[in-house]
Amino acid sequence: MSESGLATDAALTRLVFELTLLARHFPASMLRRPGFQLDRSAFLILTRLEFDAPLSLKELSEAFQLDISTINRQVAAMLKQGLVDRVPDPDGGIARKIQASAAGKAALAADRLQCREGIGTVVAEWPDTDVEQLSRLIAQFNQSVEHIEDNPWPRLPEVR
Repeated sequence: MSESGLATDAALTRLVFELTLLARHFPASMLRRPGFQLDRSAFLILTRLEFDAPLSLKELSEAFQLDISTINRQVAAMLKQGLVDRVPDPDGGIARKIQASAAGKAALAADRLQCREGIGTVVAEWPDTDVEQLSRLIAQFNQSVEHIEDNPWPRLPEVR
């Protein structure tokens, strides 16, 4: 970091490179391994639904910053697979909402366990403090993006 508190060009260049490699390694590569039940879009949508009240297609579209037709297509495939359910709006609105089904929650939990095991193998030789620091820094990065985009995501509860 420079004296002004801003990252240097060299630091930013390195960060862009490392984020590119991170995007190559995860999550797509993790979710293509044998034994995973969900494709990438289902994994991400279920992750969002896991911590929220049921969401409309419009709310999902806004959360993912995708065209509503894209979300509609992804959710339709998930409905056919029994991963999500359409439910009445709990607040009494007209639009039906989408929530994770029991099967969707179970598939997400199973795939997340496989992800955890895979990542656990990668960081097996790391001290816990390094794993915690990486997690904290990635969370800080994600929250900065969410702040800039004015699109906060629900967070996992603290686990100890």
